[in-house]
Amino acid sequence: MPYSPDHAIKSKARITEAARVLFNKHGFEKVTIDMVMEKAGLTRGGFYRHFKNKEALYAAAVQSFLMNKGAEWRSDAGIDTRNLSPEMAQQMLDSYLSTKHLGALEDQCPLIALPSDVARQAPDVQRAYQEILTAMVWLFESTQDGDPAAQRHRALTMTALCVGGMVLARSIPDSDLAEEVRAAAYRAVSEINTPKTP
Repeated sequence: MPYSPDHAIKSKARITEAARVLFNKHGFEKVTIDMVMEKAGLTRGGFYRHFKNKEALYAAAVQSFLMNKGAEWRSDAGIDTRNLSPEMAQQMLDSYLSTKHLGALEDQCPLIALPSDVARQAPDVQRAYQEILTAMVWLFESTQDGDPAAQRHRALTMTALCVGGMVLARSIPDSDLAEEVRAAAYRAVSEINTPKTP
């Protein structure tokens, strides 16, 4: 009996999510198709019904973050993209730059988990990564007051501090220093989000 179209969609989603977790933990080179399919609970033979190659899977795994794990993360943080404000941006900062997010290797945002990996990948993977970055900049830009150029500048700065601070903290073996870096990025970006009035 042939599988239903719904079965194919669910199988592809399982493969993509399994890959996202494995790529976050191990990077592109160390993850094999066999590892992905085993984690997804499927046979290797089914892989090529859904993806042309490992690179195509990598692009799908990165892209999937926004509407799957990322949407879950935004919901848990109380972020409502239909009601954006500096307070909503602060909720995102509280969650994104948290020690919990720093320690959640499997569920980290690909912007933190995969930057050097993505830089060496094909344009499709880089475009998927840029999509996430663009969404983050848009969220911050939409919460800021002032002229458009100033909003854009603050949003880009906030995004750079969030991602850069967490990438650096994630890369440091000294946990005390990593925490200092994370906390410094959090303080700096929070001040940009809610500048002191003169």
